[in-house]
Amino acid sequence: MQLDFFDIPSPCISVCQSDEKGNCLGCLRSREERQTWKDLNNDDKQKVIKRCIQRKKRKDNKKNAKQADVIIQEPLNTQVQPSLLDSSSNAKPLATIETDTAIDFGDFEL
Repeated sequence: MQLDFFDIPSPCISVCQSDEKGNCLGCLRSREERQTWKDLNNDDKQKVIKRCIQRKKRKDNKKNAKQADVIIQEPLNTQVQPSLLDSSSNAKPLATIETDTAIDFGDFEL
């Protein structure tokens, strides 16, 4: 175990607001952990910091799960480029879809 020469500093980042569970939005300590910080020994302070890290991970995982639930929809008026491999007669060249004018490639040489 590493020797502790210095006192463990407070994890406070001066965002002193509580969430719905009573944890600080900045450091994620509970109300009791914030009030008793000065009276805790270094081992207890390290345990509090580990709990704060766990709370942060849970909070981030919850936020990522909510973002994954959001369905991204395409706008209604988007034009899709037809596949070159599609041999159906309904497929029009993209130039025809966008401008409604035919492009003549008759003079083009490969």
